Amino acid sequence: MNSWGVPFASFGFFFFLLIVWSIVWKGLALWAAAHDESKPWFIALLIINTAGILEILYLYIFRKGLRKGEKEVK
Repeated sequence: MNSWGVPFASFGFFFFLLIVWSIVWKGLALWAAAHDESKPWFIALLIINTAGILEILYLYIFRKGLRKGEKEVK
């Protein structure tokens, strides 16, 4: 137990969940950036670790690829 009365094992569990969360979002964002041929975003997403925050912002705000409801213009 630590000074807060929480076992150290629970911190390990939450850290593990944070790692899994981050890897999932990073994978999705890197795939999208590569698919959109956006090299600057791909490099930024690969280097910067933000626990999924930057990746989520890229996928839902900054991505120029197709989003739900958008039609492809040829």
